[in-house]
Formats: sequence, C-alpha cells, structure tokens
Amino acid sequence: MKIIKHETMHCNAGWRDFSFLRIHTDEGISGISEYNECYGSPGLSHIIDRLMINLLSENPLHNEKIHQFLYATTRQAPGGIAQQAIAAIENAILDIKGKSLNVPVHTLLGGAIRDKLKLYWSHCGTYRISEKFSKIMNKPPIKDLSDLVEMGKTVKSEGYKALKTNIFTFNGTPRLEMQGFGKTEGWPELNVSSKIIDSLLKQIDALRDGTGNEIGIHLDLNFNFKIEGYLQITRALDDLNLAWFEIDLYHPKGLRQIRDATKTPIASCESLFGLREFRPFFEEGSMDVAIIDIPWNGIWLGMKIAAMAEAYEVNVAPHNFYGNLSTLMSAHFCAAVPNFRIMEIDPDDVPWKDDILTWKPEIIDGELTVPNKPGWGAELNEETLKAHPPKFVNKTINIS
Repeated sequence: MKIIKHETMHCNAGWRDFSFLRIHTDEGISGISEYNECYGSPGLSHIIDRLMINLLSENPLHNEKIHQFLYATTRQAPGGIAQQAIAAIENAILDIKGKSLNVPVHTLLGGAIRDKLKLYWSHCGTYRISEKFSKIMNKPPIKDLSDLVEMGKTVKSEGYKALKTNIFTFNGTPRLEMQGFGKTEGWPELNVSSKIIDSLLKQIDALRDGTGNEIGIHLDLNFNFKIEGYLQITRALDDLNLAWFEIDLYHPKGLRQIRDATKTPIASCESLFGLREFRPFFEEGSMDVAIIDIPWNGIWLGMKIAAMAEAYEVNVAPHNFYGNLSTLMSAHFCAAVPNFRIMEIDPDDVPWKDDILTWKPEIIDGELTVPNKPGWGAELNEETLKAHPPKFVNKTINIS
C-alpha cells in the first residue's frame, strides 16, 4: 500500500472553522482526521501540505516510521504547528490502517478496555454568554445568574454527571473573561480582581442550584492569570467541592506550587506537545490529571504520553472542544488507555455539527458509547462541507 495524494477541507462552524485531512492510497482506502487552524495555529494546512510531499509512495501502515521521520524533519522547531501537522497526518493514517485491517483504531492501540465513556458537558454556558453565538446555535442566551441555574438544570435533565465552565461576569453586559488570550481587559498583566473572584463564587453557586450536589463541576481558568492570581482564586474557591481546577501554565514548579496549596484536584497540560514537554510536569508532580490533545499530538503519540502518565500514577483526559471527528478520535483513545479519568464534549454547538460526519455521538445517561467500526468508523459528508464554506482559516490576524 502506498500514499498517492491528500486533500485538506474546511467547514464553517459558527464562530470558528473545522478542518479535515484526507489521505488517499493506491488501494482505494482513504483515511481522515480533524485538525484546527482557528485557535492559535494559522497556516497549519500549508504545513500539512509541505510535510505530505515527503510521504508520497510511503506505506501508511508503517505509522511509527512515518511519525519518526516527520519528527526528525521538524526537530529543530519541535512542537507547535509542526507537531499539529504531524498529528493530523498520524491520525489519518491510523484510520487507513484500521480500515485496511478491518478493525477499529482502538484495537490498534491494544483494544478497548471499556465500552462506555463518562462525559462532562464542556463550555457550560460559555457559548451562550454571547447572544450572537446563541442565535447561531438556536439556544437561549445566558443573561444573568438565573439563566445559569436553568443551564445547570438542563445538564442534569440530559443525563450528564459532570460539567465544565469558564469565567463569567455579570456587571451589566454578561461577559466571558479571557484576558489570557488578549480578548478582555486585564491583558497583558493577568492580575486577578476581587470582581472576578466574587463573580466566580456566584457563578458556581448558581450552577450548583441547578444541578444539585450530584453533578461534578469543573472550572477552567485557562491561561488567564499568573501564579499569584491562580493561588488567589483556588484558595477562595477551594471549599466549593469542585471536581477540578483546570489551569494552563508552562511552569511545572509553579503549577506544583498551586497544587500544594489547594485541596481541589488540578488538571493541566492540554497545550503541551509530546513526551518531552509532558515529562517535566510528571517529574514535578504538577497535576492530578493530565489533559492530552489528540488532534494536536496524534493518537499514537497520545498513547505514549498516557503510558508515561501511568508510570507517575496520573490519570488522563482528552482535550476535545472541536467537531465530531475529534470526538470520535478521542473516544478511541479513551477506550484504550487504562488510566482514563473522564472525557470532554461540547453539546452546545452549531445545528449542522452532526451532519458533517456520518457518525454522531451516542450518549446515554451522560456516557458515550464506544464505536466499533473499522478505522475511526466514519466518513465526511462533503455536501455539508460545501453548504458551510469556511469563514476564518484564510483571515489575517489583526492586533488592535
């Protein structure tokens, strides 16, 4: 079997675009993967094109050889967009390999350990804070704390046992606080105001009013603060019995300092690439749960990272806030790793999300049924892609 060509495709998904790679072989078997250019990775499709030139006539069944070759050709600039391109290629050729051998990808990883995956409803209320996004999704907007109570009730009524939320403030116009990404005031200093802490206390209380005490609440603090700020927030909220604080920080010792100061579990590492970036966080004992991004790392490398986590007695969870193909890839990963914690999923999304792929998540009582068809077990619906052309992947980044 030989690789003969590839193509990249994009589909608008409201406030971002979903991107896909398809690799073709001389035996008529093709493989697909999902990647993303809209969150800090402009030009990723071009990097994929450059790397794929070197893979013509290669055997896609030799996925480890291909991974090592692509890593070698990019090792002077490891991680980042280069690794995301490698991951997209790796994930597509694993789909080819599964189809060729007539087995699911999770069988290639050692076999499914479980047939159901516990989920948490991610970005709970986050997209609904925006009236624009709410209209796109045909969902009621979040305007005040009473709406958050209703949001919590919705999560519970749909059978989910856990949710994750971000930072909201309700001083006049509802706002999603994202100063770490230069989107709201507070950037670039990244200090914590008493307003944010007070708002978080009210926000968690409102969600808890809606969910009751049985639903686990995860709080994602993202890259929004520095060590001092994370300590202020985690200390103020440490008695709320949260499922975890999610903190993005590129400082293993600093993250360990936060972990030592709180009773609540710490989850982190979703923005890291490869074994070499994860290693110091494991060595330092920086987090309770390691988050691995499968579209960024690739599922084969993701399994290696999970194995390293297992050696440090750490469970893992996927970073999965993309489309259904990413959910499908992450599901194969979660089915095969022994040290699985919980899986992320975004129920709030554009109405055509379930039409992009020939598979959609089967969720029963807050658990995802593990797929068992060969490869990933799905194909792209190109008619849906054509009906929703991309709006963002070719845009220029402006600084204002």
